[in-house]
Amino acid sequence: MNKLLILIFTLLAFGCKTPEARRPVSVKTGSFINESVERNKKLNAKEQARIENLLKNQQKDYIASENGFWYYYNTKMEADTLYKPNFGDLVNYNYNVKSLNGQLIYSKEDLKTQNYVMDKEELFTGLREGLKLMKTGETVTFLFPSQKAYGYYGDENKIGSNTPLICEVTINSITPN
Repeated sequence: MNKLLILIFTLLAFGCKTPEARRPVSVKTGSFINESVERNKKLNAKEQARIENLLKNQQKDYIASENGFWYYYNTKMEADTLYKPNFGDLVNYNYNVKSLNGQLIYSKEDLKTQNYVMDKEELFTGLREGLKLMKTGETVTFLFPSQKAYGYYGDENKIGSNTPLICEVTINSITPN
C-alpha cells in the first residue's frame, strides 16, 4: 500500500508541468492585406480620374460634399422654413440610377416611390447622406463613387462590382418623427 501511495505522489509531482506556448506552424506576413490595399488604392485613383473627367465635361456646378460624393441641385427650394430630414423622420422620395456614362440602370418607374425612415433602415451610404442635404420638393443629382454606392458586391442584380453611380433624387415629403 505504501509503495502504491509513493508511486501516485511521484506521478502527480512529475506528471504535472506548466503548459508551454506552441510555436506557429507558419508565419503570416500580411502580404494579402497589403496587396488588397494597393489594389483598392489603384481602383479608387482610376475611379477618381473618371469622375473628375466627367465633372470637367459637365455644364453644371457640382458641389463636393463632406461625405465623399458630388451633387448639384436640379430644383432648389430657397425657403429657410423648409425642413431637412433628421434621425427617425419618414422621407418619401423617387429616384433613378445611371452609370457614369449616363446609361439608365434603374428608372423611377422601376424603383417606384420609396419610403425611408432616416438612419433606421438599410440604404446605401451615399443616398442616406444625400437625403440629409435635401428639403421637400427639391431634386438633386448625386454622383457617388463606388464605395459610397454599392461597393465591391454591387446590388447583385443590375449594378456590378465597384460601379460609381449617378442618382437623380426628388423628395416628395418629409414627415417629422
